[in-house]
Order: sequence, then C-alpha cells, then structure tokens
Amino acid sequence: MIRWVCALLVLATGAWAQASVDPARSAIKDGWWTLRVELGLSKIVPYRVFTLDDPRRLVLDFEGLDWAGVTPAALLDGDRALAVRVGPFRPGWSRMVIDLAEPLAVAEAGMRADPAGAELTVVLERTDAQGFADAAGAPPDPGWDAMAAVDPVDGGPAPNSGDFVVVIDPGHGGIDPGAQRDGINEADLMLMFAQEVAAQLQALDGVQVVLTREADVFVPLFTRMSIARAVGADLLISLHADALEEDEATGASVYTLSSDAGDRAAAQMVERHERGDLLAGVDLAEQGDRVATVLMDLARADTGPEGQRFADALVAAMAAEGVRLNSRPRREGRFAVLSAADFPSVLLEAGFLSSSTDRAALASAEGRARFARAIVVAVAALAG
Repeated sequence: MIRWVCALLVLATGAWAQASVDPARSAIKDGWWTLRVELGLSKIVPYRVFTLDDPRRLVLDFEGLDWAGVTPAALLDGDRALAVRVGPFRPGWSRMVIDLAEPLAVAEAGMRADPAGAELTVVLERTDAQGFADAAGAPPDPGWDAMAAVDPVDGGPAPNSGDFVVVIDPGHGGIDPGAQRDGINEADLMLMFAQEVAAQLQALDGVQVVLTREADVFVPLFTRMSIARAVGADLLISLHADALEEDEATGASVYTLSSDAGDRAAAQMVERHERGDLLAGVDLAEQGDRVATVLMDLARADTGPEGQRFADALVAAMAAEGVRLNSRPRREGRFAVLSAADFPSVLLEAGFLSSSTDRAALASAEGRARFARAIVVAVAALAG
C-alpha cells in the first residue's frame, strides 16, 4: 500500500512560475472499485499526495498552481468523492482536499508531461477502515516541515521589546474562506479589517502590532498562537464575522475563554470557526494532544482577568462609538485561539454576514472605522 507520494523527491521552494489548471482536462470520477483524480495542468509542478483520517480525506499540495477558473464541485463525477475544496494553503503553495465516502488507499500517483502541458493522475483503490487509518498521515518530509516552521509574518517586534505588542488575528484565509454571503468572504473582509485596525493602533505610542497573516493564506489555529508567543504578545485579538442559516442573529459580541463547553450557541460558534482546520486538510490527529495540553492550563491567574477586562472595555467602547451590539455582547467559548495562558486574548465577532444590516456595516469603511476606534480606546486603556 502506498502511504503517501511526494513528487520530484525534493520540495523545491522559490521561483516556480505559475502553472494553471485546465478544467476541461480535469475530473474526479469513480472507476471500477476505484476513485480516479485527473488534473490537466499547463506544466509540471512540484506536488505531494497523502490521506487523512477522521474524517477520511485525500490531500494534494501543489507549488505554483493557480486554480482560477476552476469550479471544484464541477470536477466531481460519482459517489466515492463527497466534496472537494481548493485554495491557497501557504505562500507559494495551494491545496486540494477531497472528502472520501469510503476507505480508499492511494495505489498510483504520478505527473507526466503531455502535449497540452502536464497531467496528474491519482488512483485510489478500496481498502478497509483499519488499513486506511494505518496509512493515513501527512508525509514526514524535512523540507516541508522546515517551511511550516516559518511563521507567515515578516519581522515584528522582538520578544520583551518593552513595547505593548498587540497581535491581530484575521480569521480564516486561503483554502478556508470562512463565512460567505453576497460575494463577501469572511477571510478577505477580516484581513482588510485587521489591516485597518493595525494602522490605527500603530499610531499609539509604545504599541506595536503584528498580524498573524498578511495575505490570503491558510494559517492553522495553533500556528496563530505560536506567532503571538514568538513576538511576545501582550494581547491577541481574533477577528471574525459569522453567518447563520436562520439569518436572525445580529450585532457584535466579544468572547473570552470558557473553562467548559459553554452554552449551545457558543459551542456551535466554536465548531463553525474551527472547522477550517479540518476543511483545509490539517492532520487533526497531530493536534489532539496539543489542544488537550493547552486547554488544561486554565489557571491564567493574570491573563484571564486581563482578557476579561479588555473584553468589557471593548464592549463599552463599541457602544460609545455607535457599533450595533448583540443582545448578549459579552460571551464565553472554548476557542483554540483563546486558550494560551501566557497572554490575554479575545475573539471579536464583529457581526453576522447573514444579517443584511451587519453586512452593510462591515462592508463600509466608516462602519469598520467605528470598530477600529473602539479597539484603539480599549487597547490604550489596557496598555496604559
């Protein structure tokens, strides 16, 4: 059984010119007891292939591949693949994630040149649940791991610089767009919002700002925390704008960490925001112990109360700025990005993209400016 495939043996980084995908030559289709993935490319690119369990997924990573013009769902033909997602994963690399309806093992994977450019073929054959679980897992590749160790932010203040360091975390990104309504992606909107907030915070004396991502790339949840820790964060603010099917909830709210699962609404919010790691093909088996270890450390004798004070100050500042607030603007939830014990953190749910009122406010520069002014006021109070 093939556990994983890493093309070209060495995962080169750097100056690979962009290649494109030809939808007319691409498909994900059932065969005789098989699933066959065929991608028509403009040229050969570095790639790797592996499977992940719980839930069962096939993951393909590509360097320098542009998916413009590709409708992922249109590639599906058959029942063995349930869904497919594509998008940026890290700088220079994109990812395709295919949800599998049954245990399937990679039996063949190869990329070859053809008259139209190149063709990738991956064939999966049936296996049993135990065989799939045994074979699943991201490939142990030193080159890839070294790239993963590089945080997707450049520079930033050195730890213990003496300044008050605020880390702004734009939710989602890359292959995980977050909530989507009327052509607005949560990931894109929160990145723009984060950049606007950062610009205002930088004007405060003695305050430095770091963003956990500065482009449309995917950053796993615990990498976001690692970035904050690496720059000596004094405060982390994670920015989100959810969407609900019922279209009833409206207004901004601020979350701090709960020591238990919290109420049902908070638990559902956590599930929606954190399913991005699953959708993006993160190996959740490797994250389990880290999650458990961090969530056990809930003493937070100093940082917990500081986060709560900041959350209360932010709610008051938003009210003073005329920001539309949720009926319960102060909430608690067990979000992974709030679980660090060495710095205070909050999650700002700036509104709901499923609400036309909230959506219009967040799409407006003035609407976002009200939030930014409130954040500046609350940060200045905490830093002072």
